Amino acid sequence: MTQVATLRPPVRRAFDHFRQSVSSSFVPLRTTSDRPDTFDGRISTALADDVHIAIVEAGRHTAERTPQLIDSSPRHYYKLQMLLAGSGMLVQHGRDVVMRPGEITLYDTAHPYTLDFAGDLRCIVVMFPSSMADLPPADVLQLVATPLRGSAGMGSLVAPFLRSLADNLPQVESRSGVRLAHATVDLTLTMLARELELTRGGLEHRDRTFQDIVQHIEDNLGSTDLSPTTIAAASYVSVRHLHALFHDRGTTVSAWVRRRRLEQCRRRLTDPTLADQSIMTIASRWGFVDAAHFSRAFRAEFGMSPSEARRRG
Repeated sequence: MTQVATLRPPVRRAFDHFRQSVSSSFVPLRTTSDRPDTFDGRISTALADDVHIAIVEAGRHTAERTPQLIDSSPRHYYKLQMLLAGSGMLVQHGRDVVMRPGEITLYDTAHPYTLDFAGDLRCIVVMFPSSMADLPPADVLQLVATPLRGSAGMGSLVAPFLRSLADNLPQVESRSGVRLAHATVDLTLTMLARELELTRGGLEHRDRTFQDIVQHIEDNLGSTDLSPTTIAAASYVSVRHLHALFHDRGTTVSAWVRRRRLEQCRRRLTDPTLADQSIMTIASRWGFVDAAHFSRAFRAEFGMSPSEARRRG
């Protein structure tokens, strides 16, 4: 039977082992403590389709994502964290935010950040590839190190979900683990999209034209006729204006469409309930008509072949 997720058992180690566990559970970080001799830490992690979910219980420490570490491990992830107990501070992108129980914070592994915990803490962390997000990276960066209240708006839905997930982490290794991981990411992205709508001073966040274009792309990802020309026509904008909208967000129309199609393919390739569908059946459903082209594009995006992604589950 295909293993859809891996649950690593909780570990209690001396500080140097905890430091190694932090980097292996997430991305490489420089972790320090002024009390290494008496430090106690515990990390429980689960993995499903490159969505990493972890419960961290630890003493006083600091974790830093430095430019050098980013250069050595450039894979781009978003990390959502909610403290369950304790307090701390996140510093990123020229901002800092105090973290308290029940409040949600976001950080981006492609940019330096510092997490500082002055005492004992317990938290849940959800880390997922930026390729899963249908939001421009420049937009998401506006939300890092800002308070995302767990008691109001979309946060009031996300916070209880994260608490329940923290209490039921082994469910991520069940047969439905991949779908549970995707549901977690989808709920997170819905919250972030709503926060962007409410952010003042960001005209591009409220650019209804761009949002309508993105929705049109999502609704027609499987169409082989999806192109800048057809997208522009359906959205009542010129092709030139369409390209400008995506250029302002650091990407291109074609790259956006390709990334979203590949993400949909990966979701289905790693879904054990769709194991009876061939790779090309799934690929063609999302607009890929040439097997060799699909395989090359998939490997370029995810660093593995479609068949390897299916085996890993």
